[in-house]
Amino acid sequence: MIEQVKKYLAQLQESICSDLESLDGRAIFEKDRWTKEDGSGSGITCVICDGNVFEKGGVNFSIVKGNKMPKSATALRPELEGRKYTALGVSSVMHPENPYIPTVHSNVRFFVAEEPGKEPIWWFGGGFDLTPFYGFDEDAVHWHTTAKKACLPFGEKVYSKYKKWCDDYFYLEHRDEQRGIGGLFFDDLNEGGFDRCFEFMKSVGDHFSEAYLPIVLKRKDTPYGKKERNFQLYRRGRYVEFNLIYDRGTLFGLQSGGRTESILMSMPPEVKWSYQFQVEKDSEEEKLYNHYLKPKEWIK
Repeated sequence: MIEQVKKYLAQLQESICSDLESLDGRAIFEKDRWTKEDGSGSGITCVICDGNVFEKGGVNFSIVKGNKMPKSATALRPELEGRKYTALGVSSVMHPENPYIPTVHSNVRFFVAEEPGKEPIWWFGGGFDLTPFYGFDEDAVHWHTTAKKACLPFGEKVYSKYKKWCDDYFYLEHRDEQRGIGGLFFDDLNEGGFDRCFEFMKSVGDHFSEAYLPIVLKRKDTPYGKKERNFQLYRRGRYVEFNLIYDRGTLFGLQSGGRTESILMSMPPEVKWSYQFQVEKDSEEEKLYNHYLKPKEWIK
């Protein structure tokens, strides 16, 4: 199982990097192949910086092993306590320079937890979500239409289930705010057998570029000024807050002794926190809060 997933993830990483490089037109991904000294992990971290489109971004593949599942994994699944594990996945985070292009995140992953004399416990997880600073209904509809397309071969209700899970997951409780307009989020997936679950994970991974690239192409030449840039930097702060406080992938990586440089490649290059920041009434910035950061059904 691990070798099948590993082969797919390597191909997915190459494909995403190629798509994003072509779109940027100037910067290329630097590939950093790494192996932990104790043999507990290895991977390829691909980072792009200072491009025509992307101020910073990363597409990270990793495979890690450990003798004990971290608390972030066993808190909701106590049956995993004491098992050895192998975890592998590809995660992507892109921070465009133009505030009219949304920040994006995607991730697909596979876990196997083993204990001598017992059947291995395995599952898939992942998804993709979009974080706009200036929203457009047509972009939200395209994003969610593509997300639904990824799910449809696996059942009529799959999209709505994982769309709601995404809305619930990417929520900053301390701000009472959504992180963005959502997308898909799934975890602990093992129903229907390995082959079907693997196919679903691949469908999610393969639809990421189709969901994101048309939005970038449409917005990348939109003029902007200092006001829009400042708002983008302020809103990036929410992204950082979520990743460091709530994100299960970040917490798993840090608690399992993962490679910090790769785990934190998701952080934006510039960000601002402004005390009691207020948006103007009836502005596009206010519309982000009142319209786009409220969970809704974007498609029928």
